[in-house]
Amino acid sequence: MTRKTVVEYAKAIRERYRMASKADKGRILDEFCQTSGYNRKAAIRLLGGDPVTERRHGGGRTPYGPEVREVVGLLWEAADRICGKRLAPFIPELLQMLERAGELTVAPVVRAQVLGVSAATIDRLVAPARLEGRRPHTQSRAAVALKALVPVRTFGEWKGVAPGAFQADLVAHCGESTAGFYLNTLMAVDVATGWTECEAVWGKGQRRVGTGVHHIRERVPMLLQELHTDNGGEFVNHVLYPWCQQEGIRLTRGRPYRKNDQAYAEQKNGAVVRRLVGYDRYSSKAAYAELQRLYRLVRPYVNFCQPLRKLVGKERVGSKTRKRFDQAKTPYQRLLATDVLGEEQRQRIDQEYRAVNPVRLRAHIQISLKRLWDLAEGSTPGLSTPTPGQRMPKTDRGRRATAAPPAPVSVGASAP
Repeated sequence: MTRKTVVEYAKAIRERYRMASKADKGRILDEFCQTSGYNRKAAIRLLGGDPVTERRHGGGRTPYGPEVREVVGLLWEAADRICGKRLAPFIPELLQMLERAGELTVAPVVRAQVLGVSAATIDRLVAPARLEGRRPHTQSRAAVALKALVPVRTFGEWKGVAPGAFQADLVAHCGESTAGFYLNTLMAVDVATGWTECEAVWGKGQRRVGTGVHHIRERVPMLLQELHTDNGGEFVNHVLYPWCQQEGIRLTRGRPYRKNDQAYAEQKNGAVVRRLVGYDRYSSKAAYAELQRLYRLVRPYVNFCQPLRKLVGKERVGSKTRKRFDQAKTPYQRLLATDVLGEEQRQRIDQEYRAVNPVRLRAHIQISLKRLWDLAEGSTPGLSTPTPGQRMPKTDRGRRATAAPPAPVSVGASAP
C-alpha cells in the first residue's frame, strides 16, 4: 500500500477505533497492521492521534527565494568563486563594500537572509555554476652555489611566525616546453597574514629576479624581515644573498625536492597565478607589460577581497586526520589584527582599502586576462571561450569568458 492509501484507510477507521472497547481495538489494530504492513506502535500513533496530514520531508531548511540566490551568486562571483567556508564570514564586509561602491542595493528583508546563510547553504546555492579547477605544474632547477651559507628551514618551523616572513617562488610561463626564453612570475606570500604580491619577471636571470624581490619589498605594507625560497639558482646566488645580508633580511631555503617546505608559496602559485594566468607560453614585451598591469589589479583584489582560512590544529582519528581551521579572514583583516603597522602605514592601507570596488576590479582583471591570453604564443586573437561542458583546447584550458564591467544591481528594492 502507498502512503496515501494508508492515510485514507486510517482516516476511514479512526472514529470506529476510538469508540471501540479494548478488545475490539486490539482486533482493529491486528487487521490494520496486517493490511498496511505497519508495526503495532506506528498503527496506534496513526489511529489514536490527530487527523493525519502528509509529513514534510527535507529537514528544517530555510527556504531561500530567488532574491537571496541572486545576491549570494553576485557575492560569490565578486569574491572569485571561493568556497562557502571562506565566503560565509566575509559576507557582511563584502556586502558593505559593494553597497558602498554602488554596485549592489539589497532590500532589508533579503539582506537579513543573506547575512544568515551558512557555508553549506552557499555551496548548495552556487553548485550549478561551479567549474572544474586545474592542477598546477611548476618547473625549477637546483643550484649548488652558496647552499652552505643559506640555512635550511623545514615545513615544521613556520608555526607562530610574525608578519614579515615571506615565502617566494618563481612560476614559469613556458607552455609545454622549458626550452628558449619565456616570462616568469615572482610570487611572494607572507606566512602570518597571507598577504600576496606578484611581479612579472623578464626571463629568470639572477639580477632580474633580485630586482623583482626589491620591488615587492617596496610594495608590502609590513617590513620584509625573512625570505624563504627553493634551491633554484635564481634565488640562491651571488646577487640576492649579498643584498639580503646588506638589508638585514634573513634568507633561508627549503630542502631539495621537498615542496612542502614552501607550502604557502606553492599553494598561492596554484590559487593565484596558475588559476588566473594559466599555462600558456609568453615571451613578448607586450605580454610582459600586460602581465605587470594584471598583477597591479590582482594585488588589491587578493589582499582585500579574498578571505582565507588557516590551519589551527589537527588530530588523528583512526585512519583519518581531522583538521580544524580558524574563521576565514582577508589578508588585510589579519594584518590589522597583528598591530604591526604604524599610524601612517595604517592610514595609507586603509585609504587603499576604501577605494576597492570588488565587482569593477574583477571585471578589469578579466579584461586584462583576455588581452594577455591573446598574446600567448600560438593563440588566436579574439578566441572565444567554450561554453561550460565543452572541452577547451590545451592552450586555452582554464580561461573564462570576459565581459564588460557590469551595471549596478538592485535586489528586492528600487534602484537608487
